[in-house]
Amino acid sequence: MKKVKVFIELSTYGYSAYMDDTPLNYSCIGEGKTVEETIEDFNAAYREIREYYESIGKYFEEVEYEFYYDTASFLQYFGKTFSLAGLEVITGVNQTQLGHYLHGRRKPTRKTIDKIQHGVERFAQELTRVRFA
Repeated sequence: MKKVKVFIELSTYGYSAYMDDTPLNYSCIGEGKTVEETIEDFNAAYREIREYYESIGKYFEEVEYEFYYDTASFLQYFGKTFSLAGLEVITGVNQTQLGHYLHGRRKPTRKTIDKIQHGVERFAQELTRVRFA
């Protein structure tokens, strides 16, 4: 089964999710005030287009999709949980730079995106090893 990237981005409404450019004969989008609503809406759109294709006898290629955040959306969404100072500790990226990415004043380079990604992954791994007595 093909894997398709679905990008979650900030929108004027809240968040939007859309499929990466694919050779599929369909595409889906989702919108919501929260990331959770956006993912639910995207999943509903996917189910609806599959059902529609089946109802008219048109081939529907099932895909496995994975959600990806753009940097600004990640910072906005997780800013409720982590301060920029905390994310600086986790990622090693200066909080001033993170603020620029959050507010769209600058776009991170691929190297910086990877640095953020690796920092978040390391932190997540540390959290999964925590055990309380």
